This record gives sequence, structure tokens and C-alpha cells, in this order.
Amino acid sequence: MKLISKIVLVTVILLTAGSVVVNAQNKIATLDLRKVFDSYWRTKQADIQLKERAKEFEKQRQEMIDSYKSANDEYKKLIDSANDSAITADEREKRKKDAEAKLVEIKGIEANITQFDRTATTTLNEQRKRMREKILQEIYELVNTKAKAAGYTLVIDTAAETINNTPVLLYYTKDNDLTDEILKQLNTNAPTEYLQPQSTETNAPAK
Repeated sequence: MKLISKIVLVTVILLTAGSVVVNAQNKIATLDLRKVFDSYWRTKQADIQLKERAKEFEKQRQEMIDSYKSANDEYKKLIDSANDSAITADEREKRKKDAEAKLVEIKGIEANITQFDRTATTTLNEQRKRMREKILQEIYELVNTKAKAAGYTLVIDTAAETINNTPVLLYYTKDNDLTDEILKQLNTNAPTEYLQPQSTETNAPAK
């Protein structure tokens, strides 16, 4: 999907660039979408929310792991007690059945942990996708508004890369760059804590 998107992006830019040569009236602006996305306060807010959700899942998972370890310890004790030569045959049989029941419980916990991991991963991925799409949509809408108001016919993402991970644009001037202007407006009413530099890894937008 990313490969197709990159190919389409390069094709569109090349075709558009060709038309710009023909039509000198076209006005082109640039925008560093990666910088805008990473520096937008809602992106930082979303990142914090995702990490908090991940911590909640990790806490629940640890509780399941603790139950699993406890059940295993009980199972080992039941096996040892079932092999006690001092007890009667009936008691030995009873303890073996208890051990078998505990083993079934352990298998159930293992299955629950596996299912929990799948569900947690899916939930986090879907939440991340929804947040990213919402943030990008907000950015796109503001860029469209600004571009139309200024009479630009094309806004090019300077952070775009080719399928070989090389820059799509090898040279451009920043005379009509909208990055700082867009960022300033997006972060106008941002809570103070989200405007502080983050040491964590940034989330690049989909390409």
C-alpha cells in the first residue's frame, strides 16, 4: 500500500510539474507534512493517550501472568503431593484429579493470554489509525483553506520520499513554504504541556 502511494505521489508530482511549465500562472507552495504532523499538539496528545492505553493493557496482562505463575506453582505442589507414598491410593487418585483440573485451568489461562495479546494489539493499532487519520484530516483541511485563500494551485509535501527512500524534491526554495504558518495556527490554543519538546520517538504520517 505504501509502495503504491509513493508511486502515485511521484507520478502526480511529475505530471503536475510538467503542467506548471506550460501554465506559468500556477502558484506552488510547499509544506513539510512530517514536521507539521509531529509538532502538532494533538499528535503529542494522541501519543500520550496511546501510551496510557498500552500501560493499562500491560497491567492487565501482568495480572494474567501472575495468575498463570500461581496456577503453575499449585500444579507442581499437587503433582508432588500425589506422589506421596505415605497417602492412601484413594487420596493419591484424588490429588491426581486435582492436578489434572489445575492443568486444564493453566491451559485456559494460556489461551486467555494469547487472545488478550491479539485483542490488545488490534485495539491499539485501530486507535492509532483513527487518531492519525483524524489529525491528518485536520491538517489537510487547514492547508486547503490556506492554499485557496492565497491562490495556490498546488501544495507539495517536501518530506515525501520515493520508493528508494530518497527525497522526491531535490531542490526547492522556501519562498512559499506554509509549514510554519500552518503549525502556528494549529497550535494556537494548544495546552502548554503539549508544546514542550519531546524526547520520545515521533510518529510519521502515512505516506
